[in-house]
Amino acid sequence: MSALVLHRFPLEPFPYDRWLAELDGGVVMIAARDKIVAGREQVPDGPGGYRHLELIDTFDDEDLVDRLAADLVQEYGVTHVIAHHEADLIRAAALREKFGLPGQLPAGVLAFRDKVLMKRKLAQAGIAVAPHALPGTADEARAFAAEHGLPLVFKARDGFGSVGLRIVGTGEELERQLAEAFVPGAGPREDLLLEAYVPGRMCHVDGVVAGGRTVMAWPSQYQYELSSFQADSGARVDLTLDPADPLTPRLLELAEAALAALGGPADFAFHAEVFHTPDDRLVVCEVAARPAGARIREVLTAVFGVHPVELASRAHTGLRLPALERLAPGGRLEPVRMAGQVLMMKRPGTVRGIPVTPEEPWVEFYGVFAEPGEVLAEAALSSDFLAAAVLTAPTREECEKRLRALGARFEEEIVIG
Repeated sequence: MSALVLHRFPLEPFPYDRWLAELDGGVVMIAARDKIVAGREQVPDGPGGYRHLELIDTFDDEDLVDRLAADLVQEYGVTHVIAHHEADLIRAAALREKFGLPGQLPAGVLAFRDKVLMKRKLAQAGIAVAPHALPGTADEARAFAAEHGLPLVFKARDGFGSVGLRIVGTGEELERQLAEAFVPGAGPREDLLLEAYVPGRMCHVDGVVAGGRTVMAWPSQYQYELSSFQADSGARVDLTLDPADPLTPRLLELAEAALAALGGPADFAFHAEVFHTPDDRLVVCEVAARPAGARIREVLTAVFGVHPVELASRAHTGLRLPALERLAPGGRLEPVRMAGQVLMMKRPGTVRGIPVTPEEPWVEFYGVFAEPGEVLAEAALSSDFLAAAVLTAPTREECEKRLRALGARFEEEIVIG
């Protein structure tokens, strides 16, 4: 057996060569040079522990990636294709379909990538979603606004990373957005999703399905607005919910129901976002058939002692899952501690100061992605961080105290001219 990994992330957080070392045919990887550089890593000059490492400048050239991937599948006798970035799910599924490989196929991926289809399937299963529409024209968008009021949320039908997401709160903002979105003479659009604004705090449930059942899952709650990533100069805190929190079982049950409604594959990681409204309703925003972004992967690793991407990748390739062997039949991993992340976004200007490396023993991960003298542009994605840290604690309350304290230090020590 051998695996092809489509990888548009830095390399160091994802040691697939070690995670999948038992594969007798090895691991072949296509990696993006721009992501390695952005992660402050040294670009490798050889394959290292990989059977083959194909470095390309960027994944933006879709045709190049498609050709390379197909060639590598044939050249190395690849039996499994792994992709954990939202933009590569369809590509990986198409390769599986073309070469008769196991795993999620294009029809299955669409339920997670096409937000309109996703919401339809969830609603048919009795799961609450935001009122939404696919306006082809500006007048159709105005009609939706007249029915549901402001604010409204504009997003790409197949978007990710909050790219292009806009929240409009006034009539003037709405008209500006419509003028930008609907160009006269361009014809009706089919790629723009319009949603009624759902008030409340955003929660998320992250985990792994292996062998057709959920073996890892836990809820967290963002303490910030996801859409504010380009305007937010302060610390952004996100942390897990305590087992005793009344929301915890409700969110876990809802995530399970949503996965069942969307029909995921036998082995995959997932990230489900859910609004908790002021009147105590749970409304599903989106569900992704891939691991979460930001540093949520490291948060889950700290909570369970198992990396979710390693677990999902080994499950997909049919390797042993030692972390699950100690569980009772049908059991699920239990959290051993609480954890969370504190993030600082990049913002335009010259970096004059960066944080001092935290030395507290409960800091599980720390990274700074800029250096003094560097000139930064505006954050392009909700995961375009200047600094990030993952912390742990026995309880959520103590974890939040630690995150807030470190966040205050970040705010004081980061200086952008």
